[in-house]
Amino acid sequence: MSGKDSGKAKTRVVSRSRRAGLRSRWPVLELAGNASKDLKVKRITPCHLQLAIRGDEELDSLIKATSADGGVTPHIHKSLIGKKGQQKTV
Repeated sequence: MSGKDSGKAKTRVVSRSRRAGLRSRWPVLELAGNASKDLKVKRITPCHLQLAIRGDEELDSLIKATSADGGVTPHIHKSLIGKKGQQKTV
């Protein structure tokens, strides 16, 4: 049995990000997918990418560019956002 398989075990190449324990290679794409899933849409658009980047503090400080067709990130004042299960009385 001399040849290619001479008894050596195959070793799989492990990336640095996998060794560091990161979940995925492209966290922007994962966050954009979550944004599109929340809006019940099957395709990721530039708007979803913009929401993902601006929603994450680390990515927002890293990426300072404006994306084409990204739209405007909605800003809702904290006092207007109620907690879950709490109704606002007028």
